[in-house]
Amino acid sequence: MLQFCRPAAYSRGVRTRVTEKFGIEYPIFAFSHCRDVVAAVSRAGGMGVLGALYFTPEELELELKWIDEHVGGRPYGVDVVMPAKYEGAELGDAQALMTKLQSMIPEAHRRFVDELLAEHGVEPLSDEGAGRYLLGWTDATARPQVEVALKHPIALLANALGPPPADVVEQAHEHGVTMAGLASNARHARKQVDVGVDVIVAQGTEAGGHTGDVSTMVLIPEVVDAVGESTIVLAAGGIGRGRQIAAGLALGAEGVWTGSIWLTVDEADTPLPARGKLLAASSRDTVRSRSWTGKPARLLKTAWTEAWESERSPGTLPMPMQFMLISDALRRIGRSGDGELTTYPVGQIVGSMNQVKPAAQVVYDLIEEYVEAVERLAAITEG
Repeated sequence: MLQFCRPAAYSRGVRTRVTEKFGIEYPIFAFSHCRDVVAAVSRAGGMGVLGALYFTPEELELELKWIDEHVGGRPYGVDVVMPAKYEGAELGDAQALMTKLQSMIPEAHRRFVDELLAEHGVEPLSDEGAGRYLLGWTDATARPQVEVALKHPIALLANALGPPPADVVEQAHEHGVTMAGLASNARHARKQVDVGVDVIVAQGTEAGGHTGDVSTMVLIPEVVDAVGESTIVLAAGGIGRGRQIAAGLALGAEGVWTGSIWLTVDEADTPLPARGKLLAASSRDTVRSRSWTGKPARLLKTAWTEAWESERSPGTLPMPMQFMLISDALRRIGRSGDGELTTYPVGQIVGSMNQVKPAAQVVYDLIEEYVEAVERLAAITEG
């Protein structure tokens, strides 16, 4: 295992309610779908959070068991997606939901996707590679993931896309697990608190994946003021530098939630075509698009996102139908290595993601720059 030398500055630590609550050295939360990244960040003193979305319950069990064995006893979390609103929410059974929604996808949309792939020479999948449509995009499919997660010694359970169901919050608390929720405006943050969420991840529009339209600099103090001192707030959205951590704490947050910067670390399992595009992208090479899930999500701007905005596009479908429509297409694109269609959820911080480093080194670089920023401000204040 690689060892990294921590400069003397690290010995000071960064103490906030977050570090005290979870027993971590640095108030850095790292969201990733890759278990290796999650474990590496937790071992380095932050907290890795595994995105459960793309795993079946059986796969998630294997992932969490591996993390348990490789995290070195450090705390880690799990993130699920239980949208407050989505098409077919009244159908509780996952299979019935999938069957119903598949029948509702217009033929014109299927034809548009097929023609787009054909134009780029993308081959079909084999039968074994097709059909992973719903995954964790709904309440019905996310609940089994929650059950699996709570059987493991997780410290945090996070939910995206709206307040988690009250009974899920209660289950988490019964297991001694802190509940977090992502919010893109102050009103959403208050709704999260009303159902018992302990930690609000205030996510500005600069973030990758699902995000609102309010910038991080504006959003953080609004959310901090809206939820009051009893609720912990984490700053998110375009954070990938130590100076940005200092800014987030100055705005009233007690830690940061990061995601995009872990897509290009050594341990990440990001497909090579996507990784190459991420490393070469500038901060202007992302766009908020409904072409992935049906809800606005910030993606790498490519021929894929442009096609869905073109005049010939039939328009996107409501969640989760849009992802059901394109699920196989995304896998086909990934296997083909097509550079023009390859996209990926990523934030505007992608412009700073131009080097591949071990996850632990990224953590230490963040803290080193944070310390430098704080010392610079202290010198100005003293002067």
